[in-house]
Amino acid sequence: MAIIKVQKGTKDILPDEMPIWHFMEQKALEVFSKYGAREIRTPIFEATELFARGVGDTTDIVNKEMYTFEKSERSLTLRPENTAGVVRAFIENGMHRLSAPVKLWYKGPMFRYERPQAGRQRQFHQVGVEVFGIKQPSADAEVIMMAVDYLKALGLNDLTVELNSLGCPSCREEFKRHLKDVIRPYLPQLCEDCQNRFEKNPLRLLDCKSPECQEIYAKPEIQKVIQGDFICEECSNHFEELKKYLDILGVKYERNKLLVRGLDYYNRTVFEIKSNNLGSQNAVCGGGRYDSLVKNLGGEDTPAIGFAMGMERLAALIGDKLDEHLTAYVISNNTEEALKLTEELRNNGISAEFDLTNKKFVKQLEKASKVAKYALILGEDEIAKNEITVKNLDTSEQKTVSRQNLNELKCMII
Repeated sequence: MAIIKVQKGTKDILPDEMPIWHFMEQKALEVFSKYGAREIRTPIFEATELFARGVGDTTDIVNKEMYTFEKSERSLTLRPENTAGVVRAFIENGMHRLSAPVKLWYKGPMFRYERPQAGRQRQFHQVGVEVFGIKQPSADAEVIMMAVDYLKALGLNDLTVELNSLGCPSCREEFKRHLKDVIRPYLPQLCEDCQNRFEKNPLRLLDCKSPECQEIYAKPEIQKVIQGDFICEECSNHFEELKKYLDILGVKYERNKLLVRGLDYYNRTVFEIKSNNLGSQNAVCGGGRYDSLVKNLGGEDTPAIGFAMGMERLAALIGDKLDEHLTAYVISNNTEEALKLTEELRNNGISAEFDLTNKKFVKQLEKASKVAKYALILGEDEIAKNEITVKNLDTSEQKTVSRQNLNELKCMII
């Protein structure tokens, strides 16, 4: 009988990898909680309309990548991102009545039908933050700072923050008009996706990864429009204040006028944080302001800003830096005594195992050297004297302590 294998674009997260995932999740709780953000968990599937209205029906996500199915004459979709779901929960649960800002964070799997690539699968995981209720650029600065702090807490420091302002709907329309005018003569030479985007969402042209399209967009007359400043005075002031706050916080950043992000709901501030250790697919965090989304999904007019990070890419950057070893491995041919000591250690917050099969001492010691930092030896002499021999498996140093003096033992091995 043929073996059933994992589906393309999905991946088992194996036990050896889990310490990294637990580390990322724990750091998210620690860092985001310091900023007053509280965790929210939304359903993995939502009404398809939520993403069509929220993410935008001109995006590749909605047009090409969603896992959508019919059930009881209702169209349902596995979430391709989580901002729309968090906004839906914010509205449905009356969170607009809470004192602003309302800060929420989440973690969990997302689903997009696309070509699997480095750090991105068809089922992938994101950790993210959404902040509601503050229109001032101080919220933008704090959200960016929160993302940077989280990445630093993971031990990631070789990072670049890229910023742009898309402006408000009014000034964005002027930019779109100029952009279309200058690109129109080259329209037949663009890829099929860009030709479709030209009328529906011309800003997305700048996000195209096709080398042929990028060559066209690099032409001087097009670059003159891209590098021009079409945002209105109010949006310009918002952006300048944001940069001032980031300077005060010591966050280094670069302006990237090609940065538009891939979702329709963004306005004004957009940002990405990139790692210099990931090659071409180097973005580890993306986010921005989406002041109209809450209203577009049926809620009250509420400004908002947030970000999301791909956890697979973060895991790749963290690599094997984490120490996965147990603290203690109990070595004994007396199963009853080994069982009692191991459970006593666990009850005192110490990770520990013992040999369930009662192998010879030398075999147990070999196993201990592979999985633990310390070997706690309970031979016949130790049991008779009510003692434990503690062996440091890195240095081979040994010391005997009283079985009754658990505090001394903890001080030695923790």
